[in-house]
Amino acid sequence: MKVKIYQGDITRAATDAIVNAANNELWMGAGVAGAIKRRGGQIIEDEAVALGPIEVGEAVATTAGDLPHTYVIHAAGMGQDLKTSEELVYLSTLNSLKLAESLGLSSLAFPAIGTGVGGLSIAQCARAMKKALEEFTPNARSIGEVHFVLFNAHDLEEFDKVFE
Repeated sequence: MKVKIYQGDITRAATDAIVNAANNELWMGAGVAGAIKRRGGQIIEDEAVALGPIEVGEAVATTAGDLPHTYVIHAAGMGQDLKTSEELVYLSTLNSLKLAESLGLSSLAFPAIGTGVGGLSIAQCARAMKKALEEFTPNARSIGEVHFVLFNAHDLEEFDKVFE
């Protein structure tokens, strides 16, 4: 599994799909979800909401609207209380990877799930996402590349430390 960690705009990631850090009702507010909706269009949120609600920790896929991706995978890292935990980020990451695999994707880009309104520290997020990736990798068949696209230099530094 090739892992790339970099600072940037997830909506511009050169991957088959990108992951939205979602709530379990799948409405798209601010942060990563807002950026995806602004660039990809209202259709992404309309499709997502029609699939919800889902259990916290689960993931669903929609089309990518005007984005240059095949899908947006909506990872429910929190519920309507807008709180998360390492366990919920781990589950939503693992379930996003499994869903991408079931869709036959070869590459996927993640944001730092739960670190915005969810309030999780970037280090906790990185540990949870690394654990999910390590658990998933031995069973990967189609996915050969996973990107972690971080918002700022501090987040990048923290992910780099955890993934060393």
